[in-house]
Amino acid sequence: MVKIRLTRGGAKKRPFYHIIVTDSRSARDGRNIERVGYYNPVASGNDKRIELSIERVDYWVGQGAQLSDKVRSLYKEAVKAKASAEAAAA
Repeated sequence: MVKIRLTRGGAKKRPFYHIIVTDSRSARDGRNIERVGYYNPVASGNDKRIELSIERVDYWVGQGAQLSDKVRSLYKEAVKAKASAEAAAA
């Protein structure tokens, strides 16, 4: 089964996560199929907290991929942010 989940990076006490598409049997930081974004929980200032390719996530969900709980909440947040940005631009 294909999953969309987080893989950890960053330094000690400064987590940084890539949002990846991977086989559910692979290790957390193991092999991945595609990187679709990132999540920076300790972002401050002008740093982006979430960067996510919504189109690619929709594609993989259409192919049968399952989102992890955290990625599902980040996806909803990214969609909401994109909608508000488009509304502000119009």
